[in-house]
Amino acid sequence: MVAELVPGLPIDILGPVRAEVFVVAHDGTQALLTGPDGPQPWHIETSNDEHPLDLVRAMATSTMADIQLVHSTSWRWDRQSVVLSFLVVIAAEAIGAMDRIPIRRADLARSTAHQAPAEIGSNQILEHALRHLAWLAREDEVVAATLSEAWKTELMTYVPSPFQQLEKT
Repeated sequence: MVAELVPGLPIDILGPVRAEVFVVAHDGTQALLTGPDGPQPWHIETSNDEHPLDLVRAMATSTMADIQLVHSTSWRWDRQSVVLSFLVVIAAEAIGAMDRIPIRRADLARSTAHQAPAEIGSNQILEHALRHLAWLAREDEVVAATLSEAWKTELMTYVPSPFQQLEKT
């Protein structure tokens, strides 16, 4: 089934879905971006027979130790597929030999009232994800109980953001 939600842009609801995974840790001093592919988003193609969250959790637990949290933070249309962004929080000790970099703040990608942003950089997706995590750390008992005090302190510097799609005009 194809639904034409945006003129000229068919979206096949049975089409490809990709997971984009940001693996993060906090070493007690700073938040770090890391992962099996280094400090960049980890891209995983999903299949129709497995829930994307289950797939991300399974791949994360099979390749890394001490997975503390797996959470989907956003979605977007990119390169003819739906991309679901996930945060995977691991313990700092679990980084091991994986490359890592300190997470730096970024401006969010902003849309208009009726259109998605023209470009969205991975640093902007990570910023959005951490703002979402900041909101969850304050509002979700499971997330609050799961995150370390270092994470909670770090996230206090982020404006809690469950969803900011519309640009003020």
